[in-house]
Amino acid sequence: MILYLDTSALVKRYFLERESEELLSKWGQAEVIVTSSVAYAETVASFFCKKRESALEEEVIQQVVDAFLLDWISFFRVEVNDELNEIVLRVVESYPLRGFDAIHLASAVLTRRSLPDDFLFACFDRRLAQGAREEGFVTFP
Repeated sequence: MILYLDTSALVKRYFLERESEELLSKWGQAEVIVTSSVAYAETVASFFCKKRESALEEEVIQQVVDAFLLDWISFFRVEVNDELNEIVLRVVESYPLRGFDAIHLASAVLTRRSLPDDFLFACFDRRLAQGAREEGFVTFP
C-alpha cells in the first residue's frame, strides 16, 4: 500500500492522539510513505506548538524531533514545483482548501500518477478529506 500522510496524520505518529493506534497500523502496512516537502515545516512547527501549550520538557521534544527526522529521510517527498502548482490551481478552484492543504492534495494527485495501486490518503481535516474523496482517493479515517 502507498500511504499519503498530511501533517495532521504525521503528528499522530509522535503524539498519542485519538486514532493514533489505527494510523500506526496503516503505517506498518505501507510499502511507501509519501508526503509533501511542506510537511517538514508544518510538522516541526506543530511539535513546538505542543511543547509551548503542554509545557513539554526539552528532552521530550528533542526525542520527538529526532524520531521525526529519522523517519523523514525514509519518506517519498513531493517537492513544490511548477508541475505541482498546476494541480494546486485546479484543486483550489474545486475545493475550499487552505494553501498547505491544497499542496497536500495536489501532491497526492501527482504521486498517484506514478504509483496508482493501493493508495490510501490519511488526514484528519474534514475539508481536505472531502476533497481527497472527490478526487477518487480512499481516505483514512
